[in-house]
This record gives sequence, structure tokens and C-alpha cells, in this order.
Amino acid sequence: MLKDQKIIIGQTDDGSRIVMEPSMANRHGIIAGATGSGKTVSLKVLAEAFSSLGVPVFVSDVKGDLAGMSAAGTMTDNVKNRLNDFGIEDFSFEAYPVIFWDVYGKNGIPLRTTISEMGPMLLARIMNLTNVQSDVLSVIFKIADDENLLLIDTKDLKSMIAYVSEKSKELESSYGKLSGQSLAAITRSVVALEAEGGETFFGEPALSVNDWFTTDSSSRGMMHILDASALIGAPRLYATFLLWLLSELFETLPEVGDMEKPKMVFFFDEAHLLFHDAPKVLVEKIEQVVKLVRSKGVGIYFCTQNPADIPGGVLSQLGNKIEHALHAYTPAEQKGVKTIAQAYPVNPDFDTYEAIQSLGTGEAVVSLLGADGIPQKASKVKIYPPQSSMSAIEDSQRASLIKSSVLYSKYQNAYDPDSAYEFLQRRGADIEKQKEEERMAREEEKESQKQQQAAQKAKDQEEKRQDRIKKQAVKSVGNTVAGTVGRQIGKQVTKNMGTFGKQLGGNVGASIGRGILSTLLKM
Repeated sequence: MLKDQKIIIGQTDDGSRIVMEPSMANRHGIIAGATGSGKTVSLKVLAEAFSSLGVPVFVSDVKGDLAGMSAAGTMTDNVKNRLNDFGIEDFSFEAYPVIFWDVYGKNGIPLRTTISEMGPMLLARIMNLTNVQSDVLSVIFKIADDENLLLIDTKDLKSMIAYVSEKSKELESSYGKLSGQSLAAITRSVVALEAEGGETFFGEPALSVNDWFTTDSSSRGMMHILDASALIGAPRLYATFLLWLLSELFETLPEVGDMEKPKMVFFFDEAHLLFHDAPKVLVEKIEQVVKLVRSKGVGIYFCTQNPADIPGGVLSQLGNKIEHALHAYTPAEQKGVKTIAQAYPVNPDFDTYEAIQSLGTGEAVVSLLGADGIPQKASKVKIYPPQSSMSAIEDSQRASLIKSSVLYSKYQNAYDPDSAYEFLQRRGADIEKQKEEERMAREEEKESQKQQQAAQKAKDQEEKRQDRIKKQAVKSVGNTVAGTVGRQIGKQVTKNMGTFGKQLGGNVGASIGRGILSTLLKM
């Protein structure tokens, strides 16, 4: 509730109003308490007040019960009795300007980012990679940067992994040995991430956080509600998205110093998931971002069941504390509640430890920062009712609000830009084309050689054939000449020498014939 530009969240039993100074709202805060204790009501009261101040708000809606902020509330007996207890007569119900978002694009405008913007460290957390695999993933990003390859979506990342695997020997001298087992494990993790919704989440158009720093026509801050009812089923993706959002704010926004009111306020429900199984380096990064982002005018409020879910380094940065009922049954739980109570400034009027365990629904132990930045003493507070509806909205109403948003046309339809996948596909096609051309050139060369060899063989065979014909002809002539000469000589000798002469003449004639034939063959 907003009164005289002050955020009033409730009042004590003696009627004192508990006020949050807008100038201290970017010092962050925590809303904690068991299920059903009233955390959602506190969140809505704060979010409504920030919107009325003209401060844009981001809220992750895990249970689906925050969409009602788009509709005005209605009077119920419970609300009426509470207003009577508070003595409030000027209370009015109000609908707030809302834009719905959804990573899966079903219950809100699709919310996307790119693989490159997410970065290797957060991706490694989503995919639950080992330290070695995380290092390999960082090297893959480095190679992509060095070769000017854009990593937009998951198919870009898979193509890049395949490229690195294929060229691992060539890349080893510059980037070190890249284990085939690690590359295969990362690929499997990417496929698993796609099954959880990563195929939809990573892509273009990617969210520009600057689009969230807007107000409506009445100068009320826009409420950006992320429908996380389905996303919470993939807790690692949910947590990593919120971590990416923090990093994106930190890297995008300029320093502004102290302001009269925040530029924007974020409420992260189920905040314990941000830190569950998070490696030390990631927790340190969150601590750094939380510590420094307030100088950029951003307030962050973690909503969780138990403050112990938040690392000490982060918890120490949360100046505004709202603790709803937290019951302790075991010695360990009692010790935890005592630790929480000790974090509040002492109020001599009540025992904070006992008060936390005896709070009713809609009540809280509250300590806020004063205008001087000093934490105020703990107070037992009854939280004001929200001005918007506590009920869920109809699907048709949600659809109408989604399509009427000025950001709907910008983010609704995905597109696939020219990036690593397309570049590597073209490179692969060019290489295949070159290989095919080289293969065809080799085939042509082989065919040409075959033809030359065949022609030479034919030529050699023709020469041999001509040589045989020539020799056959000479042999035939020689036999004819030799026989004729021999017979003529033989006849002449026979005439002159009788029987002896015949025999002698035949032998001499045959010898002379063979001599003539031999001479002819040598020609």
C-alpha cells in the first residue's frame, strides 16, 4: 500500500504503521516463512506499492497465484475484518498493469536468451557438468569467439562441439587436449537440456532487459510476471535463468548511485533453488552481483521458506527483512530459528525467537531500513491486504493481456539467424564439394591414363601385328624361292650327273635355298 509516497506494509498491535523508505528499497530484502504463512501476501503488497511509485517490477510466479495482480481485488469477510482492525477507511481495490512471460511461450510472451549471453559458467551449472567438462565447455566458447562463430541456440552449440571434436588434433596445440569423452558428455547434456525446454529458451529474439524499465499511461510501473509453474519442474533451468537475469542486469545497467526510489525491483520466489548445489565460484558471483547491483538502482527480494537457505554472504546484503511463521520441532530446527532471530535488532517488548514461532497467517516479524540506512528494531506486524485480486485469472483474460502487450509483436515469433550451425554447415558443404571435385579430377585423370594406356597398347599390338605379317610374308616368299631354286638346281644336276647327281643336287639345292631364305629374313 502506498501512502504519501511511502510504502506501508502493515501495522503493529498498537496501530503503528511499518513503513519502507523507497530510497532504501534497493538495499534488497528477504521474505521468508513456512508454506501458508502469508509470504505471497507480503510480496504482493510490496509489488503493488512499487508499481504505484512508478517502479517496474519483475516477479517469478511459481504457484500461478500472482497473475491476479492484473485484476482488482474484491471485498471478503476476511479482508473487511482486517481493514476494520487496522482502522483503514480509504482502502480501494485496484488492478495493476501486467505483462506475462513464459520460457515455454504458453502462458506468456516467450522469454529467450542466447547461448553466448548465458555463458559457459551458467550453462555448465544447468547441465550439471563436472569441473573438467566445464573447462572444456569454456574452451569451446573461446574457440567460437576466436573464429567469430555466434552461439545462439542449442544446435549452434552442438555443431560447435562436433567441429571441435573433428578438429581436436589441429586445435590441441593452441587450446590443449580436448577429451573426446568430455565432448561426448557435453553433447549428451545439451540434448537433455533441449528436452527440458532449452530448445525453446535459447534463441532469438533474446530479451533486452531495457524493455522492462517501462510504465503504463498512468505512470505506474509495469509488472513483469514470469509464469514459472512449468519451469519449476526443471529447477536447475529455473535457477540458472534467474542467475542469468541478475548477471544481465549487472552488466547492462549503468551506475546511478543513491536514488529516491529504485529503477526496478525483482522478486525471486523459491530462492533456495538459486543456491542448491551451486559451486563455490557461482555463489561468489551471486554475492558480487547482489552487492553491486544496488548501485545501479535495482532492488532484489528473495522469497524462501527459511533464511538459512540463503548463503551468509548474500543474506548479509539483505537489509529489509520480513519473517513469517517458522515452526521448529527438532533441536536443529530450533537452533536455526534462534540464529534467524539473532539477525534482527532486539526489541525489548517481545522475544523475537518466540514471536517467529507463534505468528499467525498474515503476521510477520519485520525489520526495515530507516531513512538513515540503519535497521529498525524488530516489530511484530500484521500485513495489509493486497489491493489486487487474490484469485487466479481466466485463461481467456490472460491470453487477451498477453496479446495486447506492446512487447508481444517484438518477442512472440522466434527467428533463426545466421550463426555457428549455418556457418559450419556451409563450411562442411564446401569441404564436401571440394572433396567431390578432387575425387572427380582423380577419376578423370585415371580415365585419361587408362585411355592413354589403351591407345599405347593398341599401337603396340598393331606394330606387333604388322611385324608378324611382314615376317610371315617374307617367310612365305623365302620358302617359295628356296624351293623353286632348289628344284631347278636339282633338276640340272640330275641331268648332268645321274642318280648321284640327283642326290647331291637336291642337298646342295636345299642348302642354297635355306641360305637365300635366311638372308631374306634378315632383311
